[in-house]
Amino acid sequence: MPELSKEVISLLNFLLPGFLTAWVIYGLTNHEKPNQFERTIQALIFTVSIQAIVWLLEKALLWVGEFYILGYWDNSVELLASYTIALIIGLLIAKSIQNDFIYSFLRGIKVTGKSSHPSEWCDVFSKYPRFVVLHLEGERRLFGWPEVWPSKPNDGNFFITYPSWQAEDGITELPNTEGILINSKDVKWVEIFKEKEKEDEQE
Repeated sequence: MPELSKEVISLLNFLLPGFLTAWVIYGLTNHEKPNQFERTIQALIFTVSIQAIVWLLEKALLWVGEFYILGYWDNSVELLASYTIALIIGLLIAKSIQNDFIYSFLRGIKVTGKSSHPSEWCDVFSKYPRFVVLHLEGERRLFGWPEVWPSKPNDGNFFITYPSWQAEDGITELPNTEGILINSKDVKWVEIFKEKEKEDEQE
């Protein structure tokens, strides 16, 4: 039984860095978590990558150690290195997803037409940071800046700052209102304004 426990602990120590990377990615982005099987496969892929980097790091530090004594490489140092690398990889991937960095490059070389965002909805709001008009039920229109928007069209809320109500007979300013929270289910469509510079060029 003690031997089995040691094997389980050893297996967990081997796999947990990959799960940590996956947890950071899905915790910091709007992407939906895949099912348990897919997450396990992803964690295994991350684990193999992390272990390869740890192996290279060990070889590099041992080579440096021939000239400068930095310390001793043991299991605790290897474990700390694997968790640190897992965290860094997770943060870098989450950052690249939020900035659409990798897919932007791939679109530039005509490899794909997709983006890293979870939906066209998020893609548009990320690509066009502008003032918007939310067209609501009852012909109501809310103008403002979308500080927060839902990851899906029919699930979540908008937080609109600098809000004002637009109507045929004029505009109702709300100078004392920090923002308005609007359920996305109440929004029929979204009107996105052009940049001022582009409007001037067209005129």
